[in-house]
Parts: sequence; structure tokens; C-alpha cells
Amino acid sequence: MGFVKVVKNKAYFKRFQVKFKRRRECKTDYYARKRLIVQDKNKYKTPKYRFVVRFSNKDITCQIIAADLDHDVTLAAAYSHELPRYGVKLGLTNYAAAYCTGLLLARRVNAKFKLDYEGNTEVKGEEYHVEANPDGAAPFSAVLDVGLARTTTGARLWGALKGATDGGLDVPHNDRRFPGSKKDGKEVTPNPELHAKYIFGGHIADYMRSIADDKEAYDRQFKRYQDGGVSADDLEGLYKACHASIRKDPVAKRGAKELGNGRVRAHAKKSEYPKKLWNRSKVSVQQRKARIRQKMGARASKKA
Repeated sequence: MGFVKVVKNKAYFKRFQVKFKRRRECKTDYYARKRLIVQDKNKYKTPKYRFVVRFSNKDITCQIIAADLDHDVTLAAAYSHELPRYGVKLGLTNYAAAYCTGLLLARRVNAKFKLDYEGNTEVKGEEYHVEANPDGAAPFSAVLDVGLARTTTGARLWGALKGATDGGLDVPHNDRRFPGSKKDGKEVTPNPELHAKYIFGGHIADYMRSIADDKEAYDRQFKRYQDGGVSADDLEGLYKACHASIRKDPVAKRGAKELGNGRVRAHAKKSEYPKKLWNRSKVSVQQRKARIRQKMGARASKKA
């Protein structure tokens, strides 16, 4: 047997450095994060804004985040569980919902910083970049942060990106990974028609029609759509109305029965609650005596 060098000896473990916690939990790619947030010294602490897109099993999160020395600062956020306020109550994690969430965030950012950029109001699935107004403020610029998600062609995160750019944000991108794009060597041919179809839920409508004959499968996958009275022909109009509602009021308030994160309370929340004993204002001596006289008078009238 030949000589085998022992690598992980005592000297190795004395110098071993544990990875960051979020790296050990496979939550943060610090190699990518450094390149997204590090800024030149001559920029005088001007942060790099990140357009962060994250997906969970029941929600889509879109945020504008700036990195500070010891923490991240969230400037604006939008979630797909807010879409029921704008008319979309089902399918809150699909491509069309991702577009709506990105559009909602963009309109909120423009409203917050009072930027006059309408974005792209005619959605045709084509690549769009907001043009800066030479006489006014520049559009809000951010870089896309996808985290650990795979940037495959047709992924839902491109829907959020498209919604943000159509809403008036300046996010550097191209159309190489939008749905329907085909690669031939080094050339990529986009398919705006198919992309527009995805934005308005056309791919969902096609699937609903394809399994309509199999009642058991249709009831299992689209029961909530049936209960809500939503058919395949209603999806395009539903998402168009949602886009219009978002542009009209991007900061719509929570409803009386809405708890957040898609939950609904059984009864409407009371606008006023009775004050607690420890929270009542102080009562003067004259007020106490008047209250006693009032009670005595009420008692005497009952006896009479």
C-alpha cells in the first residue's frame, strides 16, 4: 500500500472556519450576493437596489431591497396574497399571478417616490425598457435578484420581471428566457405571442379545456375555480381587469374581513373597542358625585 497523506488532521481542524449560517441552510448564495450589493467607494454610500423575487408553495414575494452595513432595508414589497383585493382570488402562484405581483410592486414604488412613469400599458409580450424623461426624474433602477432559483426558459420569475418593467421600473434584462424563446446556436428567437398568452393565463385556460372531458380530473384540479364561477373563457378578462385595478390604486387597503396572507376572518373587525379599566381617562370629584346622583335617581325611579 502506497503512502496516503492525511489531509484532515489536527492542524486542519484547528484552522477550520464554519460557513455562514444561511450558507449552511442553503438559503443565500454569498458569491452572487457580494456582486449584487458591493458598490464603489466613490459612489458615497449610494446603494445598489435589488428587485428580489421569491416563490413559496402558496405565495409570491416581490421586494425592492437595499443593503446596509449590518442589515437589508426593504423599501417596498408586494405579495400575491394581496391579489384578491384586485379581483384575482385563485391561482396565486402561477405565471400570470407573478406578472400581477411584479406590476403591483412597480406601481407602488412609483407612487412612493412620486415618479411619473406609466410603463407599458399595451401588453403584447414584447421586450420593453422604460425610457428616462430628460426633463424630470430618472426611473427607479434595480437589478434582478433571483436567489437560488433556476433561471430556466419560461420560469415564473420572468413573469414578475416582466410585470415590474411594464409597471415602470428600470430592470436590465433581455428576452432570451421569456416563455416561447427558442435557441438555435447562439441566436435566440423570442415568441411575444406565446409570452402574452402566459401573462393572461392562456396556458391555464388551454389545460382546463384539455381535461374538461375527464370530470373527475377536472373537479380535482379546478374545483375552486368551479365554486368561484371562473371558467377557461373568463381568465383573460379577469387578469386584464386586475392589471387595470392595480394601476388605478396600487395601495388598496385591506378589507374588513381580511387577515393577510390569504386568510379571512369570520366576522368584520370592529372599528371601536371599549376602553379597558387601566386605559380610561381620570374622573374628577364632581364627575364622580354626579354619577352617584344619577345612579341614586335611577334606583328611586325603579322603586316608584
